[in-house]
Amino acid sequence: MTATPHALVRTRIAPSPTGFLHLGTARTALYSWAYARHHGGQFVLRIEDTDVARSTQDSVDQILASMRWLGLDYDEGPVYQMQRLDRYHAVVDQMLAAGTAYKCYCSPEELDAMREAQKARGEKTGYDGRWRPAPGKVLPPVPEGVKPVVRFANPPDGTVTWNDLVKGPISIGNIEIDDLIILRPDGVPTYNFAVVVDDWDMGITHVFRGDEHINNTPWQINIFQALGAPLPQFGHCPVILGEDGQKLSKRRGAVSVTAYEEGGYLPEAMLNYLARLGWSHGDEELFSLQQMVAWFDGSHLSKSPAQWDAAKLAWVNAHYIKQADDARLAGLVAQQFARRGVAAPAADRLAAMCALFKDRCTTTVELADWLQMYVAPVAAPADELAAQLTDAVRPALVALRDRLAACAWDKAGIAQALKETLAEHKLKMPQLAIPLRLLLCGRAQTPSVDAVVALFDREIALKRLQHV
Repeated sequence: MTATPHALVRTRIAPSPTGFLHLGTARTALYSWAYARHHGGQFVLRIEDTDVARSTQDSVDQILASMRWLGLDYDEGPVYQMQRLDRYHAVVDQMLAAGTAYKCYCSPEELDAMREAQKARGEKTGYDGRWRPAPGKVLPPVPEGVKPVVRFANPPDGTVTWNDLVKGPISIGNIEIDDLIILRPDGVPTYNFAVVVDDWDMGITHVFRGDEHINNTPWQINIFQALGAPLPQFGHCPVILGEDGQKLSKRRGAVSVTAYEEGGYLPEAMLNYLARLGWSHGDEELFSLQQMVAWFDGSHLSKSPAQWDAAKLAWVNAHYIKQADDARLAGLVAQQFARRGVAAPAADRLAAMCALFKDRCTTTVELADWLQMYVAPVAAPADELAAQLTDAVRPALVALRDRLAACAWDKAGIAQALKETLAEHKLKMPQLAIPLRLLLCGRAQTPSVDAVVALFDREIALKRLQHV
């Protein structure tokens, strides 16, 4: 692949397949995707799998599945770094020939001793350049049987400056940066080198990523310049803090995008919530992905860390649950049932159940919790049931059961059976409806009781009323 300039806006997301798609990475993917779509550009997915020891196919599969679930479609990729080794080696050879890189034969023991000596002198630790060629410098003899690393010859002076899309102007002196290893002895490139070659070859124009990469950016800019490659613009987004105020991270037990899918959240809700974790458009809290694309021009990105708020996410998800198509919700609830080993009712019947109960739920897990009563045994709290099944109520429930066995099995027919039973036994609706709910549903509070009962299989309902 040759490096060619691209007129289009081109962004990318480049996760490492060492685990699940992290929420912070998902947010970065969303910003990168929305920026490309806003400008009529292209979005690239790259899998940075050079950490061979920790990269797994399962992680790749999870990342791709999470991207599909979120609906963040990419125009190119997935591109795998380990399939591009020949390209990295070719660029290294060019840099060795140009004098912008050199071979270093220091052993790990030498490097450790170097750092200890620097500490003892009160100096900043780093590579001291002993294998870096210089006019008049005599290099140590090449040790036998030692495979070298290749280091980048970082400029020794001057300042690296860029206008960050999020944070504004940033400057770091080259004196703070040592000669980075760009190729390991096993021939695998390091992150800071591979990412530059990739972004160059792929014509990436804008890079959005977490601000943990700020310290990597000067190295990368210097490598871009050493290669004569066009610089992308960089935007470093602040971290997302957990509810404990600490950085949301894999090591601290943050959950994956996949876990939220399994937890009953809708992708449109997750995208809406993630978008607001570091970006705003006026006071808008709820908006579609299409609206975000129209608004996301790279401005109004926050410089401050965002705070994860589970209650806010639940509120956003509840909004989208209420708006969701009932047939779609039925499919999602069926998936929840499958995870529990519970057989789902027919799709049209399940959709009607979803329509009746979705206003009460924040997730499809909660919706499945409600609807499971239709297909699995229930048990009301014994003390609550005993309090409601009074001597006055028991005969009424027996009479109601008889009417339910014969009436039209729909809301109107069931409503009429309830009305006749109340009149016959001189009861008020709560006196009959509450024990009826407890017996059928295992709980005292539900939507309108005639609508709830109508969605039961008649035989199941009659069986649960058998032992009044």
